Amino acid sequence: QVQLVESGGGLVQAGGSLRLSCTATGSIYSATSMSWYRQAPGEQRVLVAGTYGGGGGVVYGDFVKGRFTVSRDNARKTVSLQMNTLEPGDTAIYYCKMTIRGVDLWGRGTQVTVSS
Repeated sequence: QVQLVESGGGLVQAGGSLRLSCTATGSIYSATSMSWYRQAPGEQRVLVAGTYGGGGGVVYGDFVKGRFTVSRDNARKTVSLQMNTLEPGDTAIYYCKMTIRGVDLWGRGTQVTVSS
């Protein structure tokens, strides 16, 4: 059974940086997309950044404004999110999602808290 394991969340001061990683365990053929979403208390889950195979490129949420960079390593079945210049508004649970053969898999999430 394939599972997604996230790491790298934590508490950071405004202006600081964090790097999130997500690795798929188990045997997978390939992931057509690897993405990061986030959900703040009382709000909907929204796309932070996504990478799409087959030339689909990379998409970022409007709020990212050049502060975050998503990268993927297909061989290691990993997607990472480098977050710089973090703001208190970035506080949320961050979830990894991979689409494998048309099936969406989600990680359990990792908490990111940015203090002012």
